Amino acid sequence: MKVGNTISRETFYCNLLTAGHLFYGFLSLLCSLSVFHFQNTVKSTIHSSYADRHYDFCKFQPLSLKETHEEYLLMKSIAWPETPPLPFPHYLSKTSDPSHSSFTILSGGKTESDILLARLHNPTLGAGVVGQVVDHLNGSYSAVFYLPWEGNAEVEVTLVHPSEAITVLHSLTRKHPDRIYFKSLFRSGYINETTVCNVCLRPTQQPVCNYTDLRTGEPWFCYKPKNLSCDTRINHSKGRLKKNLMTTETLFQSGVNMKVSIPASGPSGVTVLPKTKGWSMVSSRTVKSRPSGYYFHSVWRALRGPSVPHFNTSSAITQCLKGKVVHIYGDSTVRQWFEYFNATLPGSCSTNLSEKIGPYMALDYANNILVTYRCHGPPIRFSKVPITELRYIANELDSVTGGSETVVVLGIWSHFSTFPVEVYIRRLQSIRRAVVQLLSRAPDTLVVIRTANPKNLTLYETITNSDWYSLQRDKVLRAMFKGLNVHLVDAWEMVVAHNLPHELHPQPPIIENMINVLLSYICPKKGG
Repeated sequence: MKVGNTISRETFYCNLLTAGHLFYGFLSLLCSLSVFHFQNTVKSTIHSSYADRHYDFCKFQPLSLKETHEEYLLMKSIAWPETPPLPFPHYLSKTSDPSHSSFTILSGGKTESDILLARLHNPTLGAGVVGQVVDHLNGSYSAVFYLPWEGNAEVEVTLVHPSEAITVLHSLTRKHPDRIYFKSLFRSGYINETTVCNVCLRPTQQPVCNYTDLRTGEPWFCYKPKNLSCDTRINHSKGRLKKNLMTTETLFQSGVNMKVSIPASGPSGVTVLPKTKGWSMVSSRTVKSRPSGYYFHSVWRALRGPSVPHFNTSSAITQCLKGKVVHIYGDSTVRQWFEYFNATLPGSCSTNLSEKIGPYMALDYANNILVTYRCHGPPIRFSKVPITELRYIANELDSVTGGSETVVVLGIWSHFSTFPVEVYIRRLQSIRRAVVQLLSRAPDTLVVIRTANPKNLTLYETITNSDWYSLQRDKVLRAMFKGLNVHLVDAWEMVVAHNLPHELHPQPPIIENMINVLLSYICPKKGG
């Protein structure tokens, strides 16, 4: 297949094959989607983290039978194919290595359970769309592309982690769910003491203070100070990452085998022609839905949900939000949205009581617009947070009146990456209960959820916030809110599809497109 060869729009199908460390690819011209298959001659085993817990010192609030069954199904759904136990020392030549890998657009194929990101893009057109990677759990993958634009398109495949690295990351959470620890300052008069706190607090001879939230049941514990009582706690801070956690750092080398583009062994581009009569539509058997959208001329266009107008002026944003109350709850990735509104709304004045966690408030009195932000409750990796400002989202939602002029935005994922997924599931269950209650008493309330996104990875970031951890939690979030009257802003696809580097806090052009999606839910285009 040469660059310049043409295929009909929405009719592209291809596969990738891994034999050892070499990727091959295959192309068929008459399918509605582009599919890459990966296979490996080594047979993988499936590991269910639900049945293999080694973090029994983590405290979980009890669940109902229904919630327990849901948790079981969720854990089963994100179980990851795993390589056999790793030998020591580890040799790169025995793992998936991008420097010895390539892909070619051809026609069939296989691979092991590496994390791969696939993208089709055209930088000149400012165009990009994500490939949906499907694990067939039999040693093969498919990456499915929808072809939304005409003209040239380049295939890009990125290795995030080799499968051996996933084995290590999984083991880290089982053995060291407390690898990031937290601290609290206790004070009474002139006496100060600091102790370690966590959801997962290892048992010692030292007494423990129990700060489990009475309304949500969310657990939190601190070692009791020697000379002070538990009720003298005054703040919360992030501690540090525990050292010497791994002897396998060779599996996490930036530019070598982590977040590395896999080169094509031949041409990696195709030319997409307009759809014409006579071309038959063939559906993918592995992926039943389109991606959520794509970029064209650097503007996000939705393929699901309402069309996305470009709110490119302050007056357009003001007009959309006029008379609205927007409550934003979550981590710093959704705090970016508050900061965008605060900088964009021309008539707003703002206040913030805490630099990191809020509460923030931006008020445009003339247009009756109120935008607020507050961080979620612990675990949070911020320092010197007054305990009076530690709020759980579910409790905050219980105080929201709601209605047709109220928008609730949720974004919670990044601070949960080092903990067992069960901790995240329970947090979402309490938030979901509050969302259901809010929509029951005020059905016209608009609820929008920001998903997780991939980021730049260093060794530290991988141990604490790998894309694999984010992907697992993102799957859980989507599954748990499916079927509810809530809307998603697909941050994962919006970051992967864009030409800008992956970052925990996406750059302004991506944030602007996310805001456009949010505003499209608030002010849907007539007939869109």
